[in-house]
Amino acid sequence: MRQGALVVVTRRLPDAVEARMRELFDVRLSADDRPLSREALVAAVESADVLVPTITDRIDAGIIAAAGDRLKLIANFGNGVDHIDVGAATARGITVTNTPGVLTEDTADMTMALMLAVTRRLPEGARILPDGEPWPGWSPTWMLGRRITGKRLGIVGMGRIGQALARRARAFGLSVNYHNRRRLPVETETALAATYWASLDRMLARMDIVSIHCPHTPATYHLLSARRLKLMKPDAVIVNTARGEVIDEQALIAMLERDELAGAGLDVFQHEPAVDPRLMRLAKANKVVLLPHMGSATLEGRIDMGEKVMVNIRAFLDGHRPPNRVLPSML
Repeated sequence: MRQGALVVVTRRLPDAVEARMRELFDVRLSADDRPLSREALVAAVESADVLVPTITDRIDAGIIAAAGDRLKLIANFGNGVDHIDVGAATARGITVTNTPGVLTEDTADMTMALMLAVTRRLPEGARILPDGEPWPGWSPTWMLGRRITGKRLGIVGMGRIGQALARRARAFGLSVNYHNRRRLPVETETALAATYWASLDRMLARMDIVSIHCPHTPATYHLLSARRLKLMKPDAVIVNTARGEVIDEQALIAMLERDELAGAGLDVFQHEPAVDPRLMRLAKANKVVLLPHMGSATLEGRIDMGEKVMVNIRAFLDGHRPPNRVLPSML
């Protein structure tokens, strides 16, 4: 790629990342931290040699078709690439990279927090005093939640984040179970004290807590379908810090409204940033805990993501294969 290649960044990034990018590249940063319109995305791909998008940018086949001949690298700021048509990019000779591994621990932490928030009624309790609700003092029967120690946790997707959650779950005394496309090596299962279920249906029917950790692909769209959700026990809870599209959100809402599940903790939504009003009502009724996609939101994680983006760009501009290249066959 030619010298002075233009790097276009679609969103505001941490100050430390932007400062380093200015030192390394001819970069056009985002002055306004809002998702770009489709027209602005088209303008970006027409002028850029390297595009640095985020999950809020839908880089579909139409956007890629509008790209100029200069665009040769899409260096995604984030791990998931379901918002990028990797096949269309590859067909145009455009390399796509991501930032795997940097948000593993942060997302696992948030998943554990959501599990506790739902089962121990933390948001409900946290609102009582600030909202001025009358509090008569401690009572043996008031605000009773559920213990997680000794419960069965079912992890759907046992990649980096699923395994990080398993390590935390063991420390909390949970029984770790998992379903994955491929079974883990025996030594990994042993280290995690994890039980493999070849049948997702059978696992779901036995779990007290189900946590989603698989990417959104055509194969995982509504993996937790209405039929599968109905397999879960009425006193079970479900947590999702992966992608909203993996769960049939309408079916989940209906089950929560009918008290066919004990609760849910959601950090992601099927049509985000839009959130179904019925979920809002369920949250106010203390039947679900909602977070605004905060799973990886730590300063350290965002800086690490930026570092990986810059490593990928530098490798590519130097004529080397980027370390985090994404191919259609990997999805």
